[in-house]
Amino acid sequence: MNCCGCECNNAAAETPKPKILAVIFDLDGTLLDTEQATKGVFEEFLARHGKVLDTEREEKKRLGMTLKDSAASVVEDYHLPFTPDQFVQQIIPMYQEKWMYAEALPGANRLIKHFHDHGVPIALASNSLREYIDAKISHHRGWKELFSVILGSDQVKAGKPSPYLFEEAAKQMGVDAVHCLVIEDSLVGVKAANAAGMEVVAIPSRGEAPGSSSLADTVLHSLLEFQPEHWGLPPFEDWVDKALPIEPIYFSGLYVNGFVCEVTGDGRSALPDQVWGVFFGWAVAVADMQKTYRVVVGIGLDRNSSPDKNIQLHVVDGNNCCISNQQMKLLLVGYIRESYTKEVSSMDAETLEECKSIASASLDLPIFSHHGCVPLYPPQPFSVEDMIASDEIERC
Repeated sequence: MNCCGCECNNAAAETPKPKILAVIFDLDGTLLDTEQATKGVFEEFLARHGKVLDTEREEKKRLGMTLKDSAASVVEDYHLPFTPDQFVQQIIPMYQEKWMYAEALPGANRLIKHFHDHGVPIALASNSLREYIDAKISHHRGWKELFSVILGSDQVKAGKPSPYLFEEAAKQMGVDAVHCLVIEDSLVGVKAANAAGMEVVAIPSRGEAPGSSSLADTVLHSLLEFQPEHWGLPPFEDWVDKALPIEPIYFSGLYVNGFVCEVTGDGRSALPDQVWGVFFGWAVAVADMQKTYRVVVGIGLDRNSSPDKNIQLHVVDGNNCCISNQQMKLLLVGYIRESYTKEVSSMDAETLEECKSIASASLDLPIFSHHGCVPLYPPQPFSVEDMIASDEIERC
């Protein structure tokens, strides 16, 4: 099942696009959830120097900037008593301690492995310095070996939004720019792809959607929505009937009136923006950990107004009365489809019953059910090598 709910800005009647022969990825916010892993570092740093974080400015201003530009901007905006270079020297060690906890975003390992298995060259081009890129991906087995090219902003004349990173990546892969597809999350990255004359898919983070949507060729909510065949690339073959096995997603919250309300210190969801769509898995009530429920979970976000996740939970077998007003732990193991609307609560009864039917059948299959034997808390991070091993097990 490959449903496409993407926004395509180019009309189908236009001249056919050049064939895509290679793919270039951004790193932070596109493949890695570094935002969640490093959340609080900058605020802690400012507090040490008697400054208060301006949340609105940080969400809108610095996403995707090079380290040099970002440092200069921070020092100026917060009137810090040192140079941009001194700022970098002080704060980077704080970030480095957190990078090991940055998890792959949903669909990242799947896409990397898929392109590698089908001989599609892939590059990593980030505004981070090369040494920082290496440090971040070192915690994800298989990534460094599978990318044909890895580039940081210190390896070219200028970082994004200039086109040099993408142009150099294409050059090192031996592919013309017009035959490259860029996958980005930030507006500066989309602008860089435009400047390089490349096709671009945007998966915008919070606050980036309006600008990215107007400049990208296609806008998605998640890598799970990406359809390679749309770009003339080999299609995925990993759907099991109408369900897609995914790397486990863990979270918790209070179940009230059909919705799961996350409780976090800063009031923002602990789930990345890219966790979006209709999923299924298991849930337990903290008050009674012996009882496990099969659930369908719809996750969306109104990007234009509310910063909160909209998380709707439905018990597959029975009704939701038994878990009302209880703290829940959830483990999602399968993906059904994207959300067609910003608010998953608008899912009609017929669609919901279809999703429940898919979940019920899927959770009886070994590829999904083996997750049900583990506790509902995160194990070690998943990797590309784990996916390869899983494929080998399924084929046996």
